[in-house]
Amino acid sequence: MEKSFKKIAEELIQPKKFAFDKDNLSKANKIVQMYPKNFKESSIMPLLTLAQEQNNGWIPKKAIEYISKFLKVSEIRVLELATFYSMYNLSPIGKYHIEVCTTSPCMLRGADSIMLKCKEKLGINIGELSKDKKFSINHVECLGACVNAPVIKINKDYYEDITINTCEEILNKLNNNKKIKVGPQSSRKASEPTKS
Repeated sequence: MEKSFKKIAEELIQPKKFAFDKDNLSKANKIVQMYPKNFKESSIMPLLTLAQEQNNGWIPKKAIEYISKFLKVSEIRVLELATFYSMYNLSPIGKYHIEVCTTSPCMLRGADSIMLKCKEKLGINIGELSKDKKFSINHVECLGACVNAPVIKINKDYYEDITINTCEEILNKLNNNKKIKVGPQSSRKASEPTKS
C-alpha cells in the first residue's frame, strides 16, 4: 500500500501538547466569530489550517484534540475534515512539499512522467520525506488549474505547464534555495491559449 501524508504520524514524533500561539489564538477567536453560534463546525477547516501552519505543515493529534475542545465539538468531527481534504497533512512534510496533480487532464499531458522525474531526482517515493527533510512528494486529485496541465503545487504556490525539463529546473532551484517563477512555466500568461 502506498504511503501518504494523510496517515497519522507515529506516536514517537507526535508532540505531547498543542495550543495556538498568541497570534493564532487571536485569529482563531476572530474566525469563530464569523460563523453563527449554532454552526461552530463551520470554523473547523480554517482552524485546521492555522494549526497546520503553526506546526510546520502538518497537524498532530494534539491539535485535533485542541480544536475539538476549543469549539466544543467531537474529535471525530475535526478528524473527518482533516482526513478528507488533501490540503491537510497528518504527518511531517518537507520544507518543500511537492504535490503532483494526477487527475485526467494532467495525466493526459504527462503527470506520470513528472511524478517519475520527482521520485528519481529526489530519491524518494510518494508519501516519503527526504533524509534532509527538505523535500516530500505526494499526488493529489485536481489542483483546479486543468487548462494549464500538467500542474504541481509546492507549498502554497502553483506551477503550471510543467515539462520534464521545467520540473528538473524547479527541483534544482529548490535544492539550491533559488527563487522560482510561480504560475505557468511556459511563455503564456495565466490561462491564455498556447501559441502555435
